[in-house]
Amino acid sequence: MKTIYMPRFADISDVEGIMSLYKAVARNAGGIAREVGEITPDYVRGNLEKSCENGICLVVENPVNDRQLLGEIHCYKLQPTVFNHILSELTIVVHPDVQQKGIGKLLFSSLLKHIEEVRNDILRVELIVRESNTRAQAFYQQIGFKQEGRFEKRIDTKSGSFEADIPMAWFNANFDRKSF
Repeated sequence: MKTIYMPRFADISDVEGIMSLYKAVARNAGGIAREVGEITPDYVRGNLEKSCENGICLVVENPVNDRQLLGEIHCYKLQPTVFNHILSELTIVVHPDVQQKGIGKLLFSSLLKHIEEVRNDILRVELIVRESNTRAQAFYQQIGFKQEGRFEKRIDTKSGSFEADIPMAWFNANFDRKSF
């Protein structure tokens, strides 16, 4: 029988679960642009508070153990107000044990559908992906993101070299300038 995953909106009670998920992902090279020691309660709480206040944060729970989160995606508005039409700082993580099972696609499709249906104040969603993560770049393009350039030598690979970050954006066809 196929496992059915259901995303839900996160709330502040999810801090511990998100922190545990981020640490599991950070243990794999290239999994997230943070090392395990950089994933602190303050870091997770800060992102979660900003996302709940003026953005979106979705999580997928383990259907067998609802205390374990298997995936998370968040983004939020930046300051100053000239950026009020943008959701940025997008981060998505899927637990290493369940990658390639459709959770990332489910989180992204739920996020973008919510923006199209409810958030007509949002024109664009931004993310940045490592140059070497070509699989993610192809996936993002498949769901409608467009590459917008390169940030050369932005990531220290810790092996004596640097790699570029690739900025990408998705545009909301239902954006209504009057709504924001």
